[in-house]
Formats: sequence, C-alpha cells, structure tokens
Amino acid sequence: MNENKTLSKFQIRLMAIAAGVAVANIYYNQPILKEIATSFKASEGQAGLISMLSQIGYGFGLFFITPLGDKVNKKTLILILFISLFAVLLLMTLAINIIQIWILSFFVGLLSVSVQVIMPMAAGLDRLNRGKTVGIIFTGVLIGILAARVFSGFIAEWLGWRYVYGSSAVMIVGLTILLKVYLPNVPVQFSGSYWKLMGSALEQIKRFQLLRETALIGALQFGVFCSFWTTLTFHLSGSPFFFHSDRIGLFGLVAIAGAAMAPVFGKLADKGNANRSLLLAISIILFSLVLMKLLPFSVIALVLAVLLLDVGAQAMQVTNVALIFSLDETSHSRINTIYMTSFFVGGAIGTSVGLFCWQQGGWSMVTWQLLLWAFLALILILKKK
Repeated sequence: MNENKTLSKFQIRLMAIAAGVAVANIYYNQPILKEIATSFKASEGQAGLISMLSQIGYGFGLFFITPLGDKVNKKTLILILFISLFAVLLLMTLAINIIQIWILSFFVGLLSVSVQVIMPMAAGLDRLNRGKTVGIIFTGVLIGILAARVFSGFIAEWLGWRYVYGSSAVMIVGLTILLKVYLPNVPVQFSGSYWKLMGSALEQIKRFQLLRETALIGALQFGVFCSFWTTLTFHLSGSPFFFHSDRIGLFGLVAIAGAAMAPVFGKLADKGNANRSLLLAISIILFSLVLMKLLPFSVIALVLAVLLLDVGAQAMQVTNVALIFSLDETSHSRINTIYMTSFFVGGAIGTSVGLFCWQQGGWSMVTWQLLLWAFLALILILKKK
C-alpha cells in the first residue's frame, strides 16, 4: 500500500466498519445480562459486573495499549488486537461459569481498543479532510455502539446469548483479512522506550488545559450513558414491562436514529462554537433525564428519552473529539489516550454506581444519580466558558 497522506473512500469506510464492529463487543452484554445470569444461576448484581469489567478492560487498554499507536506500526497493532479479540470471543462462547465470563469480559474490553488506534490513524492520514474523515469513522463507532444492543438482543432471544459472541468472532475474522489487505502502513512518530512513551502520554495532561477540561466533561457524560443503558435492561425486564431481550434491544434502534444528528454538533465545533454545542448537548441530556424521571413507566416517554439522551451524549462526544484532535497532531494517540481513558473510567464508575442505585432504590434512585452526573457536567461546561 502507498504511504501518502490520503485515504480512499473504501479505506475510510472499511476503517469505520472495523471500528464499529470492534467497539460493539463492549456493549453486546447490556441487553442480555438477564439471559447470562439465568444461564449461570447468577444474581443481577453478578451479571451487572460483566458490563463493568468490559469497560474497565477497555480503560486499561486505552491507557496501556493505545499510546503504542505513536510508537509502532498502527496497522500491525490493529491486526494483533483483532486476532487476539477473535480468540477471546471464541472462548466466550465456551464459558462454563460466571467467573470465566467476568475474566473474558475484561479481555474483550481490553482488546476492543483497536478503535482508538484506527481513529488517530485516520486523523493523521487524511489531513486535508480530517474533520470529515474522523466524522465518518466516529459515525461507524456510534452505530456499532448502538446497533450492538439490537443485534445481541435479537440473537440472544432466538439463538441464545453464546451465538452473539460467536457471530462477532466471524465478523472479526472477515475484517482482519480486509484490514491486512487494504489498511495502509504509517511511519512511527515516537522512537523512545515504552515507559518514555507512557510518560509522554501523561505529560499531555499538563500541556493542555483544554484536554483536562474535555476529559472530565467526557467522563461525566459517559458515566450517564453507561449507567442508563446498564440499568435500563433491568427496568424494562421487570414490572410493569416484562420485556424480553429482543424488545429491549429495539431501544438501540431509537438510539441509532439519534446518532445521525450528532455530526451537526461537530460542525459547530469546527466553526469555533464548541461551548455552544456542549451547552446544547447537556441541555438535551438533562431534558431526557427529567422526562424519564417524571414518566418512568411510560414506553412512549422512555423511547423519547432514549432518543434525546443519545442525541445529547453523542453530540457532546463528537464535539469533544473535534476539540482534542485540534491539538498537537504529532501526539494524537497519546492525547486520545488521556481523553478516552478518562471517558471510559467515567463509564465504568457510572455503571457500578448505577447498579448500586438499582439494587438500593430501583429506577427512582437510578434517575436521581443520572441527574446528578449531568448537573456536574453542566457546571464544568459553564465554568469552561
């Protein structure tokens, strides 16, 4: 492959699909937690740990693996991650107890970080159309995150939850072959040791105040997002809904519709209106949370709340990503590491807090803590202005 600073339309679409398929593996478990719990005679709390461990694994991968994108050949790193993920997914289909599922869920998250190597790679390869290219790949990520719930819900309902991970393994194999053939090679940008690379990643925190602010806002936003989607499964599977996993998965289709509106906010950020975009996004999130708080047992209200929550959450993420990629382009992977590590640590904390609130106070307590996270994000955005 040539190594110039351009990407073909096919390469961009392939990277977008690969990113979406990789990141989807973290979210397959959310609509099927009840099925997995039943399969192993586990409690809701034990099943909920699957989501949390997936996100913790992703956080570890973000911090310890993705900085390597500045030190080693990005194509090689992506292929190693895809092949390793395939092996873990196969093991998931053969798991015999909940402890194995916990361990493997951690590694599924750890190895799904290839998406965070793909995105900086695309940003560096297509300088002329960086915003557009990153936007296309991020759309693939959003669709992967949201479609994962629909896909896993239907597969688990009709074939069983193990087929969810088996099907994903097949997709990963196909994409590995395509990436091997069509992904370009990228010269490395950091020649020091691994530990110097990690130290350099941490230095980005001191270098950029914008990165510190954006990382905190992103962590709070993703905390809301993960806390909501993890506990929604239990809310919809209980009284008065008693929905099965396929019907719960349909809520992901609503969220996909919301994701289509996110690029509009990215354009606001490109035009220098990032704060306005963030304020509009958090306002939409708060409205959705108030709606689900006031009408907790209305399907129509929950559908509208899901749509608005995902519009707001993804719009905030698009804006944040546009902001961090405007910083030093020679350190894209390291800057992205700091932001995304904070982002997914927030998601893991949000998941665990959401599960605790569900066990202690049900949906009412869950929605109160969601509002708290969102108000903290609002305060940071206003302070940022």
